[in-house]
Amino acid sequence: MKAVLGFRAGSRDALPVVLGFVPIAVAFGILARQAGIPPHLTALMSVMVFAGSSQFIAVSMLAGGASFGVIIMTTFLVNLRHLLMSASLSPFFKTFSGKWLPLLAFGITDETFAIASTVFRNYPRDEGYVFGLQFTAYMSWVGGSLAGALLGGGFTAATALGLEFVLYAMFIFLLVVQLNEYKMVLVALFSGLAALLLAKLLPGHWFIILATLLGATLGVVIEDGRKIFAALFGDGPGNLSA
Repeated sequence: MKAVLGFRAGSRDALPVVLGFVPIAVAFGILARQAGIPPHLTALMSVMVFAGSSQFIAVSMLAGGASFGVIIMTTFLVNLRHLLMSASLSPFFKTFSGKWLPLLAFGITDETFAIASTVFRNYPRDEGYVFGLQFTAYMSWVGGSLAGALLGGGFTAATALGLEFVLYAMFIFLLVVQLNEYKMVLVALFSGLAALLLAKLLPGHWFIILATLLGATLGVVIEDGRKIFAALFGDGPGNLSA
């Protein structure tokens, strides 16, 4: 019964993600159709990959005639940020049954990570909550992809790209709901500025990983800087000497 209640709570919290996912998934389905990918394969990609940015990149590369090896390597680099997100959530998942962890890891996206990390900081949740959050988001993405692929013949690629504004609106919402402390605001501003600067200096999507690492480092220093300084230069356990 507890798991069912948790699942329902997770599904409710996934509503903002669903509202953002559906238009983007439809746009993806339309673009995939424009690239000559059949609807069933478009839906299968969403079922197996479940990574919006990687799927958009893969479709554009397929349309451009890129090899599978290049596509796989590119999407792998784009999704490296999931290592950081998984590491951030791992302390909250340590009480979960190990058999569910691979499935929960598959369901982590930028959006579900933002919601889960915010919720778990306030109070603990069980596997049911995470399943509800991720499954609801997952089904909206798969369903939207299939709908876009089936309806794609009646739209143009420009129409599909016009739907992408919803993605930015969703990310802004997910960011704003977490800015409840000055520390969060400072880290967000620093990470954004770092990403803008590094995007001009680094090729590909490496700027995302590096900006995330820099932002996370700043957050740790702000949160536990005194303890870190004491551990490095003080008495070891992290307590400043008198």
